[in-house]
Amino acid sequence: MRAALLRTALAAAGRGWPVLPGAYAVPGLLGPCSCDDPRCPVPGAHPHDPPLLAASTDARMVSWWWGERSPDSPVLLATGRAVCAVSLPAEAGQRALAYFDLLGLPLGPVLASRHRYVLLVAPYTLEGLGGLLADLPWVPGSLRFHGPDGYLLLPPSRTGAGSVRWVRTPSEGMPVLPQVEPLLGGLIAASRAAPGGSRLAF
Repeated sequence: MRAALLRTALAAAGRGWPVLPGAYAVPGLLGPCSCDDPRCPVPGAHPHDPPLLAASTDARMVSWWWGERSPDSPVLLATGRAVCAVSLPAEAGQRALAYFDLLGLPLGPVLASRHRYVLLVAPYTLEGLGGLLADLPWVPGSLRFHGPDGYLLLPPSRTGAGSVRWVRTPSEGMPVLPQVEPLLGGLIAASRAAPGGSRLAF
């Protein structure tokens, strides 16, 4: 598992995706999370030490983090600089992928946890995203955007709520990331009847 986390972190850094080790889930009486907060809402699924701003693409730093300092930590991808994402409930995510495939719409890598699907997209600004959303009549609260100052967990990271996996793995080299705008209509339609859409759990 440690070797797999290190490989994931180095591969992401090699694509120019900034990563950092996150807090990790702690079982038993010492838990639930290495951040030492007994009420941590997302054990093993958030930045702690180092902070999010420390995310790096430097292979030497990444190798030290997962090779020596934090070998069991999940791999967090800092969003905004090189990659952003949009996520939705898992059932809605499955419907959305089937719809996009039917249209022949190219997609980038897709992640999944127990409750959510996460589609990686090209970087967007908060201003640009706000403009897109302002033109829409309705956006479901279950649809979430991971842009500047956000983060994602990369497989095979594990959290207190379970593991993260690839539904569609990144291609070799630099994966092509789609723009978020062409995806919005399908994602909104797929989210309309999603059960458990308000879940915050990873």
